[in-house]
Amino acid sequence: MIAVIDNGICNLRSVTKALEAVGAAVRVVRTPDEVAAAGAEGLVLPGVGALRDCVASLRATGLDRTVRDWIAEDRPFLGVCLGMQALFDHSEEGGPGGTAGLGVFPGRVVRFVRPIEFKVPHMGWNTVSFSQPDSPLASGLATQGEAFYFVHSFHCVPDDARLALAECDYGGAFTAAIARGRCFATQFHPEKSQSKGLRIYRNFAALSASVPSMSGV
Repeated sequence: MIAVIDNGICNLRSVTKALEAVGAAVRVVRTPDEVAAAGAEGLVLPGVGALRDCVASLRATGLDRTVRDWIAEDRPFLGVCLGMQALFDHSEEGGPGGTAGLGVFPGRVVRFVRPIEFKVPHMGWNTVSFSQPDSPLASGLATQGEAFYFVHSFHCVPDDARLALAECDYGGAFTAAIARGRCFATQFHPEKSQSKGLRIYRNFAALSASVPSMSGV
């Protein structure tokens, strides 16, 4: 069972359909009580649009604490796009002063500054290089040259470079995915990335299934 957080601004249907396509049982959750009742082994935080809205929704429901506690307990977690950016301390997005993130990992989310020939937002297919090829999320994928679909104007800059699971080059290298313990997140959209993206979800579902549920804890 994998719980997928509905924060009101995510591509919920495509994410749940991708997880179901790889054989996972999925439950959409909107509150901490629903997460607890799901008895899920894995938790997914997807998101598209504005990070400020994403984080505000999580805080309004109390799911911000659920996400932090889940990761602190080293339970399988996958953030997608905004779900990755939300894990860091602060983002430049959102006007003067930017937006405070969940603070799970030290680091910033910054706007792309690229040569004029590289349009922003970064939208479309691009290849990534996995710097942690032994990671369970990257199982069955080539270390270099796998293509995934991106849609974003901001990218994550972790304080700890060891957090990076994958990099992408778009007028300069940036962090395309992160991993620590059983916490993973991707800037790209696996659900839009055809067979390689389904491999990401399949790997996450397999990892989640291998970890005993903590329902009722």
